[in-house]
Amino acid sequence: MSNKQKTIKKEISLSGVGLHTGKQVNLTFKPAPENYGFAFTRVDLEGSPVIEARAEYVVDTQRGTNIEKNGVKIQTSEHVLAAVVGLGIDNICIELDSPEPPIMDGSSWFFIEALEKAGLQEQEAEVEEYIVKDIVSYKDETTGSEIILMPADHYEVTAMVDFGTKVLGTQNATLKKITDFKAEISSARTFSFLHEIEMLLDNNLIKGGDLNNAIVYVDNEISPETMEKLRKAFNKEAIAIKPNGILDNLTLHYPNEAARHKLLDVIGDLALVGVKIRGKVIANKPGHGVNTQFAKKLSKIIKIEKRNNVPKFDLNEPPLMDIHQIMDILPHRPPFLLIDRILELTDKTVVGVKNVTMNEHFFVGHFPGAPVMPGVLQIEAMAQTGGILVLSTVPDPENYLTYFMKMDNVKFKRKVLPGDTLIFKAELISPIRRGICHMQAYGYANNKLVVEAQLMAQIVKRTE
Repeated sequence: MSNKQKTIKKEISLSGVGLHTGKQVNLTFKPAPENYGFAFTRVDLEGSPVIEARAEYVVDTQRGTNIEKNGVKIQTSEHVLAAVVGLGIDNICIELDSPEPPIMDGSSWFFIEALEKAGLQEQEAEVEEYIVKDIVSYKDETTGSEIILMPADHYEVTAMVDFGTKVLGTQNATLKKITDFKAEISSARTFSFLHEIEMLLDNNLIKGGDLNNAIVYVDNEISPETMEKLRKAFNKEAIAIKPNGILDNLTLHYPNEAARHKLLDVIGDLALVGVKIRGKVIANKPGHGVNTQFAKKLSKIIKIEKRNNVPKFDLNEPPLMDIHQIMDILPHRPPFLLIDRILELTDKTVVGVKNVTMNEHFFVGHFPGAPVMPGVLQIEAMAQTGGILVLSTVPDPENYLTYFMKMDNVKFKRKVLPGDTLIFKAELISPIRRGICHMQAYGYANNKLVVEAQLMAQIVKRTE
């Protein structure tokens, strides 16, 4: 089976209303480059801001998973993201002219249909997959909701729900393999209980919710006033309750449609982890709150594992770039050229080496009796490594300079001493735009992490 990344072949659009805004929304799926991941673009706002689909941006999980970056929001992201994951897509841009995708029929079906029409395109880069080796779990003590992730041969999800009502008790749903998502899960629609609908109507919160995009379970007696309210809200002549306890707007696709929809939500919410998961998820009483808390926890675990994953290279092999090739690209010169070799260079990552010796000019003044490489120079060396990555994107690097813009989350873990070989790895956090490069960088010595930072730099054409 191919493990190459995938995007879509061409862009495709669909329209509908937003569930909470009630406004007409246009959504366009667009192909995206390798290692782009999933991101939303708000084309209705100045500058078309991009919000990556990441757990760290989750701000609110009332009635859907809402993400926000720099004050720009995307509401109810989960049904679209579930469709993207369900079709095995790795990179996609989701353009919206509103804060929320159209609700369509409350499932992922219409998104699946559109994406299949656009067709899938295999890319060159390999898929990044997180292989689960230990059990990871998160429990919400107040609700009793719990998510457990355990090792398995592929991504598998089970959702178990118990609403404790007569009309909707315990239900389970399982997705054995993600390729079955379209057939078994994608058409499961969102649902609500009557008491929730009443509250939302009273607060004017479901402007786009006609009775064709939500299954409504009637969990209490309906008063004539409520009947009237529902009739008006849903623009129907008459409304009745079926023998199975749901309003007569819809016929269930499956007896356990509620559990299948909760499973759909789990897949959409765990898309925010940002990498494919190889493991089995068991979600007991899942909801957006517990799903996204779990996604945040798993993201952190993956980040820590990645950080401690020391790049393995044979330093006796000829490097990808020696000092002469580095000087052809970088404008720096001794004593301020702080990298000796480049071992690896892709469109997203770079690995460089710095041999630290007692002859370094800075040891003359930096604790000569107890020489330690200054932290700021470790950062500079990492930035120069990153400079190779960003300058490799232009055909004439010798005509450009790189300038630091900012650094975040800088941590020095261990001392760097004469005799150490520093290996630096820098990888793009987001694609390079307008010459601005945002990187996560790590430095290792003696098989240990010694320094890390998020760096932002800009390349600027030299002016003669």
